[in-house]
Amino acid sequence: MHRIAFGTSGWRGILCEDFTFENVKIVTQAIADHVASIGEKEKGIIVAYDTRFMGERFARETARVLAGAGIKAYICRRDTPTPVVSFEIMRRKAAGAINFTASHNPPEYNGIKFSPSWGGPALPETTKDIERRANEMLGELCYREMPLDDAVRAGLVEEIDPREPYLADLETKVDFAAIASLGAIAVNVLYGTGRGYLDEPLLKHGAQVKTLNMHPDPYFGGFPPEPSEKYIQDFIGLVKSDPAVKLGIATDGDADRFGIVDEDGTFIEPNYIVALLLDYLARVRKMTGAVARSVATSHLIDAVAKKHGIEVIETPVGFKYIGELISQDRIIIGGEESAGLSIKGHVPEKDGILACFLVAEMVAREGLPVKALLERLYGEVGKFVTKRENITLSPALEAAYADKQRQAPAEFAGLKVKETVTVDGSKFILEDGSWLLFRKSGTEPVVRLYGEASGEEKLAAVMAAGKAFILG
Repeated sequence: MHRIAFGTSGWRGILCEDFTFENVKIVTQAIADHVASIGEKEKGIIVAYDTRFMGERFARETARVLAGAGIKAYICRRDTPTPVVSFEIMRRKAAGAINFTASHNPPEYNGIKFSPSWGGPALPETTKDIERRANEMLGELCYREMPLDDAVRAGLVEEIDPREPYLADLETKVDFAAIASLGAIAVNVLYGTGRGYLDEPLLKHGAQVKTLNMHPDPYFGGFPPEPSEKYIQDFIGLVKSDPAVKLGIATDGDADRFGIVDEDGTFIEPNYIVALLLDYLARVRKMTGAVARSVATSHLIDAVAKKHGIEVIETPVGFKYIGELISQDRIIIGGEESAGLSIKGHVPEKDGILACFLVAEMVAREGLPVKALLERLYGEVGKFVTKRENITLSPALEAAYADKQRQAPAEFAGLKVKETVTVDGSKFILEDGSWLLFRKSGTEPVVRLYGEASGEEKLAAVMAAGKAFILG
């Protein structure tokens, strides 16, 4: 049988292969046992799902297993964004949430994301305990199920709608009046959970809104529901072709990641959005605290932090580490190159909805398009160009990879290695401030190569040297 393995954002698998009803019930029982072991069984668990195949059915089967374990399940009435689930955990003081989502993965995937009572993604010690419990139960009849009608009558299943409390909270964190003055805003939820969250608050405040891909579709239009430049060309075309549109905002399948398109149709890399928002929140909103970024995220953030005298905290990849800092109220903003961010006083989870609204507020209040804001920032702190590339390894290269990392060269592209960071993978800081990061996938024969430099040509040379090292 397929073993259960939790990655940076939960357990994911291909439907009908390893992601089956039987395995879902086993993982649910493992979560129930974990929650009982830490004395939080009486708090209940929120059960949510996105727009993927069978999401609602998986949620209802999960509620039956939780009821069989004597744990109340709060089932979301409709597909629900991941950050809203996080907000609802904290609002209800629940023991956590089981969320059926595979985020931006292709449509044949589904997944279980467990978020504990503090609201952020589960930390490794939690997922390891759940993983151990689940794998010990594989192939056994290890759970009891209560018929759903009986569970409802017993008060062990309750249907909830967390939308309005979440949106009411956003009203305290976003200047919607400023956004309404911006002009037309294009909205794209990529057939996911963002509908009614990304468009309706704008409409409520009188903003002009042009929408795309707003209906649920488990095929996501034939692409992974990822708001990256590659997969939102239809949206970019809409923004580019309509002179009334001043900004394009998009969220992924479960609305925890964001995509930003400037008024001329230029896609803005998430790395730069985190840096721009840090500058905006510190300079305009006068927010105080540190900033957190993952090891793979742009050092443009460091340059902005230096400008404002702000501490930078570098974390491993995985928003759970940033979420923990949010929950401790230590940081103004935390972000990842993979388009996840949250801010002080908000949920300790990636929130693509909030990110989009903050960018719209920034553009409206600053009176400049995103590209102009970025050029202005470059003029103040210097230019940073970032890139990521996935490199597939042959069996021989994969077998030799660990030894190769231990014998890394003293220079890349003629630039000496000034510092080596091993927070997550191997990161080489070069003498001119450029850097390379090698991160081996835990599930595929793939090395993720990240690089950054002060210009396109220099970055190309550094990335080529990194790739040559991996494949050499």
